Amino acid sequence: PALPCSLFFQRRLYAAQASRKVEFTGAAEHVKLHPQDVQVTKLPSGLVITSLENYSPASKIGVFVKAGCRYETSENQGVTHLLRLASNLTTKGASAFKICHGIEAVGGSLSVTSSRESMIYTVDCLRDDIDTVMEYLINVTTAPEFRPWEVSDLRPRVKTDKAQAAQNTQIAVVEALHGAAYKNTLCNSLYCPDYMVDNIQSEHLHQFVQNHFTSARMALVGLGVDHAVLKQVGEQFLNIRSGAGTTGAKALYRGGDSGLVHSAVVSQSAAVGSSEALAFSVLQQVLGAGPHVKRGSNSSGKLVQAVAKATADPFDVTAFNASYSDSGLFGFYTISQAAAVGDVVKSALAQVKAVADGEITRSCSLIIKTENWEINRLTLSKHLTFK
Repeated sequence: PALPCSLFFQRRLYAAQASRKVEFTGAAEHVKLHPQDVQVTKLPSGLVITSLENYSPASKIGVFVKAGCRYETSENQGVTHLLRLASNLTTKGASAFKICHGIEAVGGSLSVTSSRESMIYTVDCLRDDIDTVMEYLINVTTAPEFRPWEVSDLRPRVKTDKAQAAQNTQIAVVEALHGAAYKNTLCNSLYCPDYMVDNIQSEHLHQFVQNHFTSARMALVGLGVDHAVLKQVGEQFLNIRSGAGTTGAKALYRGGDSGLVHSAVVSQSAAVGSSEALAFSVLQQVLGAGPHVKRGSNSSGKLVQAVAKATADPFDVTAFNASYSDSGLFGFYTISQAAAVGDVVKSALAQVKAVADGEITRSCSLIIKTENWEINRLTLSKHLTFK
């Protein structure tokens, strides 16, 4: 029978530690570390384990779960916002105090981030402390209790999160952009709606975890860790349900744009994993994918060069690219003076259309060739139909 999680980690993975010992005879020996390839293992449960051993003294391990806000429903909208704040709540194997104190005692950290499609639980620690922090990571992801009084204590933090996000204009525009672009799923906000803040209960959290935290929807990824060690850890995910969990609806794109002084103009693009998605990724770099230097701009980007000819006022413009499992958005994001918004947007739009129609310089073609990717002009022209 499988060992309980706590007993397993009390053994401290001695076999893995012994493999790192180097015997010295007389003078110190130079140890040559050979580069390792990414290793991938899929357990019978469906859990995918991926690692890259880079011999770093610090390790980073993450649990990726296909459980973002796109899988929320009208009954539990906002549940993922509370879920990413609940990483240090009491579990069946450890109290909230023990999780916090235990990770900090070894100089480690636990963080939770989320996108519209996934939640990522990440721990950072020294290599020799993997066994300690992984015990808590497994507890957090597979055995949460969501005690009602602890969930209630999260609500002030949710309101603080929302207030901070409201102060960030870019977050507001991107959230409004998804709301305008999609009819369902991907239109769900990363932040809990005001009317749901006091209505999300521990039962909602339990139900969401039960439906979406399943073995076939999870991946264990490690950097700076031996694959055999990570595989041992993956085999201790005993409390997760097997199977694919609840199937989400396909995203329905409905078009639209949003813009004030901060503006975004997008069109539907390609889903992640497709050859077209690679083309849009390269196109984003050609057009300009954000600042390259501190407090500076990507002056080599084609968007910046085009907009600079249209206005003398301060501005910023960057290509926008978001790929999801069944859809995508591509376009550009601008920040400009109110009086110059029309000129900035028109010049940026004209530049995107020009590139999509095949007006790519030799230097841009060199970038594409170097990356071994090919931009298909007809593919881009088909998708980039801004109105």
